[in-house]
Amino acid sequence: MNLKIQQFVIIITSLLFASCRDTPTILSQIDAKHLVIDSTFVGIDSIEIFVAPYRERVNQTLDSTLAYAPTTLTKTDGEYNTSAGNLMADIILEEASPIFKSRTGKDIDFVLMNHGGIRSTISKGKVSARTAYEVMPFENSIVVVELTGKSVLEMIDFLVHSKRAHPIAGMQIVLDANNSLASLKIQGETFDVNKNYFVATSNYLVTGGDNMGFFKELIGTTDTDYLIRNAMIDYFAKVDTINSPVDDRFYKQQ
Repeated sequence: MNLKIQQFVIIITSLLFASCRDTPTILSQIDAKHLVIDSTFVGIDSIEIFVAPYRERVNQTLDSTLAYAPTTLTKTDGEYNTSAGNLMADIILEEASPIFKSRTGKDIDFVLMNHGGIRSTISKGKVSARTAYEVMPFENSIVVVELTGKSVLEMIDFLVHSKRAHPIAGMQIVLDANNSLASLKIQGETFDVNKNYFVATSNYLVTGGDNMGFFKELIGTTDTDYLIRNAMIDYFAKVDTINSPVDDRFYKQQ
């Protein structure tokens, strides 16, 4: 009798185990439907009502005036440096320097960004958080890399021959009439090829963006965990008026 009970239990257990096993799922069909979303699209009232307060709050935050620009700043108003480019580079130098200093005890020597990273002008008038999102819509963060003097010279050669006003701060590049390097100063001091320099830039450029190959030779990297856009917003919030003229940080002698 006991043997029959054991056999019964084994059979039932086996059946239950078999029924609990996962059966493979096989995709048998994919259906697709084309939905046109244009000016004729009608929103769903219930969703619109639900989203409205959140949309209102976001717009209020983005559009609140943080500062004022007395003139329009663009990335096309100079040959070697521009008003918008200078502003972005200066902001990164000012806002990221205390973070890098607190983490490493060292100073950022200069900043290099890319001309194409500036996606909008800053129009004359009020400047808001939305302005920062328009200028820098990407989730790029500020990274500080250590480069040798040799790599910095490769960087300068790239800037000279790129024919684009890539934003820089903390350094001055002067070309002679033949487009050769006449002078290079970093933080007001003559460049020293035997010295290493700390360069603030974006994580996009460090990973090979815009063909800036000299970053491949970096010695070390410090990620500030600070979005460029957030640095812009923080800067706008603490200044009253934004002034960023085209200057002599990069120019050609006549």
